[in-house]
Amino acid sequence: MTETILEPDLPIIDPHHHLWVRPAGVASQNLPGAEPVHGFTKVTNMTPRYLLDELLADINSGHNVLGTVFVQCGAMYRADGPLPFRCVGETEFVGGVAAMSASGLFGPSRLCAGIVGQVDLTGGDVIGEVLEAHLRVSDRFRGIRHSCSYDADPNVLGPLARIEGGLYESTAFREGFARFAKFGLTFDTWLLEPQLPELIDLVKAFPEQAFCLDHVGTPLGLAAYEGRREERFGVWRDNIKALAALPNVSVKLGGLAMVFCNFPSFLQSPPASSEQLAKEWRPYIETCIEAFGVDRCMFESNFPVDLGSCTYPMLWNAFKVIAKDYSADEKAALFAGTARRFYSLGI
Repeated sequence: MTETILEPDLPIIDPHHHLWVRPAGVASQNLPGAEPVHGFTKVTNMTPRYLLDELLADINSGHNVLGTVFVQCGAMYRADGPLPFRCVGETEFVGGVAAMSASGLFGPSRLCAGIVGQVDLTGGDVIGEVLEAHLRVSDRFRGIRHSCSYDADPNVLGPLARIEGGLYESTAFREGFARFAKFGLTFDTWLLEPQLPELIDLVKAFPEQAFCLDHVGTPLGLAAYEGRREERFGVWRDNIKALAALPNVSVKLGGLAMVFCNFPSFLQSPPASSEQLAKEWRPYIETCIEAFGVDRCMFESNFPVDLGSCTYPMLWNAFKVIAKDYSADEKAALFAGTARRFYSLGI
């Protein structure tokens, strides 16, 4: 399905996408093999390669994307060397893609103008050295994401069920986070809706740290949560309001196309329209905007993961449908301004 691009001149900074090369059936580098029946794996099997050419095809599909921010996904880690430093390979790789884009040979968009990498915050004394290594290899390095996604039902996360619960509450993580916080970098988090209280507690412990909640906190609608997404909406909303009361937190509006939410649009055939996507996602997105305000909210693509529900142009059309009654200033913040400020981007 194709649609006319809505508001094609509206400036967009996409603050959340990935780049990768993955063997079929493997959800992420350095992770165990994936269960082929899990929806996330279906998407990664559909997109085993998402590099500069694939990103350019999406960026140039009709919307006015000024630039992007890459977010860690375990891509291109170094194959050897000290284990804590192998993650620096991802920043090296993405820095090269960013340099290619900055040459102007691939168009005016500045891809990977910001880089969010990874450091194991349970790693102890070496954490500072690893962060310094990231900063040395790219001046586009803006911060890290250390996810704590976990559920007691391993079928919720499927191949991504790789850690125990309570990470953000652990002594090792808190000690590591204190080391990280001294660097003045950004911190992205991916977790699942029932884990929001864990994040709230972490944010309260570090009131000077800039946090970003990815994917509106990932509402759940599969496995143990099958048919319970709407039932849990009130719990999610209350935790979102509590998180929004903490001024050092921003939120990314997206990720609702993933399997974990399990909306009807996921892997729907024929694909959903932008109007259907907007209808499914609106309650979560509008609740976040009301709670956080436009200056702490940013629309995100989460590509190529969100390909499970829609194409890149369709996704941004859906966001524009949701935001159609917002003012020009509000749209400017939601689609570009908040991301530009949060990640200190010069685009």
